[in-house]
Amino acid sequence: MKIKGYELFQVPPRWLFLRIETDEGIVGWGEPVIEGKAATVKTAVGELMELLIGKNAHDIEGHWNTMYRAGFYRGGPILMSAVAGIDQALWDIKGKYFNTPVHQLLGGKTRHSMKVYSWIGGDRPADVGSAAKAMVDKGFKAVKMNATEELQIVDSYDKIDEAVERIAAVRLAVGNTVGIGIDFHGRVHKPMAKVLAKELEPFKPMFIEEPVLSENNEALRDIANAVAIPIATGERLFSRWDFKKILQDGYADIIQPDLSHAGGITECKKIFSMAEAYDVAVAPHCPLGPIALAACLQVDATSYNAFIQEQSLGIHYNQGSDLLDYLVNKNVFDYNDGYVAIPTGAGLGIEINEAYVRAQAAIGHSWKNPVWQHKDGSVAEW
Repeated sequence: MKIKGYELFQVPPRWLFLRIETDEGIVGWGEPVIEGKAATVKTAVGELMELLIGKNAHDIEGHWNTMYRAGFYRGGPILMSAVAGIDQALWDIKGKYFNTPVHQLLGGKTRHSMKVYSWIGGDRPADVGSAAKAMVDKGFKAVKMNATEELQIVDSYDKIDEAVERIAAVRLAVGNTVGIGIDFHGRVHKPMAKVLAKELEPFKPMFIEEPVLSENNEALRDIANAVAIPIATGERLFSRWDFKKILQDGYADIIQPDLSHAGGITECKKIFSMAEAYDVAVAPHCPLGPIALAACLQVDATSYNAFIQEQSLGIHYNQGSDLLDYLVNKNVFDYNDGYVAIPTGAGLGIEINEAYVRAQAAIGHSWKNPVWQHKDGSVAEW
């Protein structure tokens, strides 16, 4: 079965979909995108697909290695996101060819459903107490929120106090049994991260995420030694080689590879297994679309150490277009008591509404993340 051609669709709110077609008429879908760089990834996908046209669609491992190793320069968010989307589409094709879900091709399920959490509060967290209560009332057992707005490297303690008040409001609203993920989002640098983490400890967070930027991960040692809160990181790491040092150092308790950024299903299955050997949990990053989520769930199903899944249904970025809008089988992501069933349809287990994709691609998007500035005019981490 040969790879015949491909199409790319830049669709609202901020996604890029890939459609790969074979000479036997089987079509696979992938989601290769970096938020805010969809057009750049689109170009990279086109360059990589030149290597694959006419090749056997089943040879996924070989194609992954060709895409990764045939270029002298490799890795990073753009190239690995392009590889990820292509890889997802090839697994979708393979599953459809054998009429089985991808997780069966990866060895079968270790679980029938996956715990999920819901985002609350937006980029600048507000009204988080009532938002958290609303999500718990919908059945979610865990929520995640941004901890702060922008912070300078060393900032005032009133911003720490404001962050603590917000988390306290959430804990008060949801009680002690609901998990609260607190995302520092790389906005908090080492001097303030130590202070904020210590102040949040009494509220028993499920985890603190990216307490420092990934390029400063050596600072995790000091934070891990200061608090007992589980530390999560990894959404800005893009291969098993990027994760190697973080696992060896032993200061991360949870890793968060993104199935649309870190090389796709082929690579992330290996990253999950590496983490298991270090007794590290996995909570895949996925503030993206339905194809990315379906890919996550297929790998989650096979991975003992995957414990919770991010999902973006109703997230503040998805105004006007949301995950289910692009699906024919809209009940595939039904959440029940804080869990979602592992999709059991062939391939990724979802059916894309191709007509809707084409109509939305005609609208397109040019989403960019906000550019924030401190009062002194210097750029702030978003």
